[in-house]
Amino acid sequence: MGTWNSRGLRGSTLEDMVNRTNEWYLEKGLALMQKIPTPITPVKMDKEHRQITLAYFDQRSTIDYIGAVQGIPVCFDAKECVAETFPLQNIHEHQVRFMEEFEKQHGIAFILIYYSAKDLLYYMRFEELRKFWDRAQEGGRKSIRFEELDPRFFLKLMRGCYVPYLDAVNLDLELREELDKD
Repeated sequence: MGTWNSRGLRGSTLEDMVNRTNEWYLEKGLALMQKIPTPITPVKMDKEHRQITLAYFDQRSTIDYIGAVQGIPVCFDAKECVAETFPLQNIHEHQVRFMEEFEKQHGIAFILIYYSAKDLLYYMRFEELRKFWDRAQEGGRKSIRFEELDPRFFLKLMRGCYVPYLDAVNLDLELREELDKD
């Protein structure tokens, strides 16, 4: 596994970091999150090495991770972005529909975005994503500008390699409770 340095995810990927974080959360008894593999159909096999050498995607995957945090259903996708604007084309309609249905079942859906040029992680609540998605669907801007993001949901990496998304989930829950009181 790669190492972290201050110039970005050198030698590692956001997915590796999230997987490592999920293992750590599991060890601490804080969350049980599972990476969802993209379904494939093998076309060609190397029988000697028991490996798939050619395959195609069966269907579009929904999200990257699903599980539970202290009894609360959670699902999220992890995205990387080089520029200061995040193109909404990186999110697909079927993913938005899945997250919307997930939230209707009282789960929490979000997207983790790593802005590699700024070396920053962002937790985007589904409610926030929906606002940007709807704007694009109505003919508006098809990307999210960095300055449009809620500063409370930027994440500081723990020990340089763990993605502390549970802190953001906690803040997300607090905001939801405040809205329920109103």
